[in-house]
Order: sequence, then C-alpha cells, then structure tokens
Amino acid sequence: MNRLRPPRALLGSWLALLALLGLTLVLSYQPLGAFNGPIALGIASVKALVVAVVFMELRERRPLTIVIASAGFFWLAVLLWLAAIDFTTRPQFPPSISPIPAELSIP
Repeated sequence: MNRLRPPRALLGSWLALLALLGLTLVLSYQPLGAFNGPIALGIASVKALVVAVVFMELRERRPLTIVIASAGFFWLAVLLWLAAIDFTTRPQFPPSISPIPAELSIP
C-alpha cells in the first residue's frame, strides 16, 4: 500500500508556523513593556512571509509576481507605520470625558 507523504516544504512550514505560534504565546505573557507590540508584529510578519513563500508558491513564480507580492507587503508596512504614528502622537488616549460647561449646553 502506497501512503501519501506531505512534501518537505509543507511539513517544514507547518513546523515553523507552530514554533512561531508557541513563541507568540510565550512572549505574550512576558512583561516586555513597549516592546510587546513590535515583537508581536515582527513574529506576525515572519508568519506571513512563510505563508506567502510556501502556500502562494512565490519561490517558483516569475519575478513580476514576486514584485507585486512584495508591493502588497510594503503597503501593509506603510499602513502599520501610519497607524503607529497616529497612536503615538495623540496627546491623550483615550480622551477624558468631561462634563459640558453650562454656557455650551442647550437650554
């Protein structure tokens, strides 16, 4: 009887994704302060790269396909950077809720 075996790339990517999942879980309980977010985003980026290379088969594609996939990852990085800049430059987050002054309230 001939049994099907998964290709080494699929098995390797599965093990890598499980290892990265375990690393994410372990680091989520560590008090890293301000580094929790960047480390989590770095691990998530590596996971996305593993999925793109193995399951999108970018290793075996033409250079134009790789450039377009890279442009998508670049755009994601720009959006994450803009969100981080927006969050860090706010003077007070979340904003405090204060009562409306009497002169501004509607009678």
